[in-house]
Amino acid sequence: GAEKVYLVYRRSEKEMPARIEEVHHAKEEGIEFHILQSPKRIIGDQNSYVTAIECLKYQLGEPDDSGRRRPVPIEGSEFRIDVDTVIIAIGNIANPLIRQTTGGLQFNKWGNIVVDENCKTSLEGVYAGGDIVLGAATVILAMGQGRTAGAAINKYLAEKTTKK
Repeated sequence: GAEKVYLVYRRSEKEMPARIEEVHHAKEEGIEFHILQSPKRIIGDQNSYVTAIECLKYQLGEPDDSGRRRPVPIEGSEFRIDVDTVIIAIGNIANPLIRQTTGGLQFNKWGNIVVDENCKTSLEGVYAGGDIVLGAATVILAMGQGRTAGAAINKYLAEKTTKK
């Protein structure tokens, strides 16, 4: 597993669409919540390895159409979190930006990413699981795919290291 896991969310915990027990379990697992903050960009090194995410702090404004208070960015509040992996989890439907910006990634007719039994996508070294593959599903199914993908990623990286 990871040494440290961060959850970065642009609204408050109250506005978070996750179930209360999911938030509770995540905290029990040691996940560090960065509330009222949002990733602005992913930072990489000269080898295209992720090294950090740049985030922006937010405050809550007036409610939007969903009834949740709208996050408003705080100018000049950028900061970095040093990380080596980024997992994007945005709701339970596929973000259309992924399809528009990731050439070679295969999608099914519902807009979900196509994976094999090891959660490997059509792109070398790219794995996916959970709602982006299954559509709206349970946390248990997503966690199962996370474990499968994690094992496959570990094997992939070990083989890649051995070949060097």
